Amino acid sequence: MSCWLGVDLGNARVGLAKSDPELTFAHPIGNVQVWGDDYFHALDDVLDVIEDERIIHVVVGHPLQLDGTEGKSAKKARRWAKALERRLDEDGIAATVELLDERLTTVDAHRQLREAGLRTRDHRPSIDQQSAVVLLQEALDTNARKRTDIAGMEV
Repeated sequence: MSCWLGVDLGNARVGLAKSDPELTFAHPIGNVQVWGDDYFHALDDVLDVIEDERIIHVVVGHPLQLDGTEGKSAKKARRWAKALERRLDEDGIAATVELLDERLTTVDAHRQLREAGLRTRDHRPSIDQQSAVVLLQEALDTNARKRTDIAGMEV
């Protein structure tokens, strides 16, 4: 039973989401508290989740600018993903890491939380993990389409 993990690197929290074993649905599993957007301190906690939950693939949000270029946050996310890859390798954990464009995931996450009946001012504790859900669900849906396309070619 293997799952995927979604990671949203927020300013105060790193939001986490996990897939079901069938790689169909993403659901929130919590936040890792960070201080002053120094989410490199979250690596140990994320590694613990990867080991405990038998994660085989990690999708990290890549906050590109609207024009598709990398700003400061996107470069930091890239460095974080590389640091995670190094730690996985050092610890002998067989999980892959993927950066995924996360433009507008926070907007979608806020919309979903509003639709679930949460007032906007109550979003703060949930927004990072909900953004991780949106990000991971996009990756799962893309993976499912690829599997369907490949299966369709095997005629």
